[in-house]
Amino acid sequence: AAITGQLKVDMSGQIKPLLEQRDNLTNQEFPVWNKEIQWQIKKYYPDKEEFDVLGTIKEMGVMAKVSIPKAKAREYYQNPDLLVTSAVIGISSTGSKKPLKFTLQGPEGDSYNTNKIVVAVVDPVTGMELFYVKGGCFQMGDTFGDGENDEKPVHEVCIDDFYMGKYEVTQRQWTGIMGSNPSKFENCDDCPVEKVSWDDAQEFINKLNAKSPPPPFSKGGNNLSPPLKKGDKGGFRLPTEAEWEYAARSGGRSEKYSGGNNIDSVGWYDKNSGIKTHPVGQKEANGLGLYDMSGNVWEWVQDWYDENYYKNSPKNNPKGPDSGQRRVLRGASSFNDPRYLRASNRYRNVPAGRTFINGFRLSVSVSAQ
Repeated sequence: AAITGQLKVDMSGQIKPLLEQRDNLTNQEFPVWNKEIQWQIKKYYPDKEEFDVLGTIKEMGVMAKVSIPKAKAREYYQNPDLLVTSAVIGISSTGSKKPLKFTLQGPEGDSYNTNKIVVAVVDPVTGMELFYVKGGCFQMGDTFGDGENDEKPVHEVCIDDFYMGKYEVTQRQWTGIMGSNPSKFENCDDCPVEKVSWDDAQEFINKLNAKSPPPPFSKGGNNLSPPLKKGDKGGFRLPTEAEWEYAARSGGRSEKYSGGNNIDSVGWYDKNSGIKTHPVGQKEANGLGLYDMSGNVWEWVQDWYDENYYKNSPKNNPKGPDSGQRRVLRGASSFNDPRYLRASNRYRNVPAGRTFINGFRLSVSVSAQ
């Protein structure tokens, strides 16, 4: 179970002059002060001497990885009230805000900064974590020249901001919403749910949205995180194919696999998986903090499949063909060889098709500010 603390931080002496100039700040930073920062130690890595911290800073969800010497990490994990914390928020020239640093301080003057910090939201029903993905433009398709015909031509695509699931939906999360576990590799709560069709994923999404609507972020105002957009049937959905590839490639970077070009570091495939699925998050994350987007299970996306869609794809927020017979899957599985795990690789199946290598992850749209 996660350990939770309420930490009060008083940095008024350092920050008062900056606060007086806050309205005029441009590309500057200011600390969070005199506020309660709610936080949890979400996951402890004794072998890596670090743990994941989930914090809420001024209603903005923050996920950070903190490296602490092993003896201290164990002590603080068991006694989180020994720590005090502070955070630094950045303001851009456009007025947008983002977390820049999350610091934990021990009673002996020891201080630990985050290795990586991302904006996150957490579903209160399933505990599912979704990370904020800043939109942008990228070259979508077979940028390495070793792909299939349906990955061509390489074309520019621009994506709006959105949230993407840190992990594939797990068997525990699925069972908590649906009541039963369809997976072939069952009895592994933290393994991705599989043997689910695209239609099954839609049913899960509808039930999840009915039980757990997105947090009520406002359109601007006091909240620092981008507000979630609730659609007609709720906020959680499958990502589009373009969103999926943009996120898999760490925000559109030149990456053969999700997280880099070394497949053994980032993905489970036929030669290293033992021909089975594995608990999510055991391989390295990509540049956005997302795990297992290459390998483990194929992931359904929202789009219909069209082999020639890239020849006519719109530039801005493509959503795939209006109709079709098969839906797109991405990322490949523990049963495939590395060529299928490439971030640009495309696959397809009928919406009702269930196999033990098919799963999914969720996304959420961001409202217009």
